[in-house]
Amino acid sequence: MPAPSSSLKNTFARTEARRLHGLLPQELQAWVKILPADGVRPKLIACEEAGGDEVAILVDMPRWERLAEDQRNLLFWHEVARVQNDSIPRDGWEIAALAVGLGGAVGELWVQNGLLFALALAVCGVAGFQLWRKGSTRKDVQNLIDADRAAVRLAVRNGYNLPAAFKSLGSALKYLAGQAGKGRQRAILEKRLDALREEAARAKRKYDAQQAQG
Repeated sequence: MPAPSSSLKNTFARTEARRLHGLLPQELQAWVKILPADGVRPKLIACEEAGGDEVAILVDMPRWERLAEDQRNLLFWHEVARVQNDSIPRDGWEIAALAVGLGGAVGELWVQNGLLFALALAVCGVAGFQLWRKGSTRKDVQNLIDADRAAVRLAVRNGYNLPAAFKSLGSALKYLAGQAGKGRQRAILEKRLDALREEAARAKRKYDAQQAQG
């Protein structure tokens, strides 16, 4: 029999998956799945292709439960926006090249062909570097910022007022930045926060101008 704490966690995961599915726009509900993330140190929330025309939004439920519901909603709508914008991360040539390079390196080491061994290592190096920088190029960061803006619009469409939507997403990103420590991921989160603050300030100026005219 599972421990009571385990049972409660499973109950939260099932209930939360249903709740999040209800937050999907109608046109996505048939082909976007909400699934618990697995593996070692998974991302808090991420989306990926699930085969065929389906997309999975993967959630690390134990960590997810620690956030306030409004924070969870805005982070979820960020992933929804990535699906809508067709900016889901995809495995490209890098994985295949890394596998070929490693296989070639082992094979050439076995037959002691130094030139081909060096070439195989070079292939590994290029593929590994591309994998390392994946998700942090200027285009990748802009896609994340665009998805943040779209998440705020989705929140407003679902009953949030604009300041509350900005505040909820901003507090969620601050929490993630605090968890990220120092490094690339924190830098990306800080860029997203800066862009979100600029967007909120722009929206406030527009609102104030409309009020002054009215």
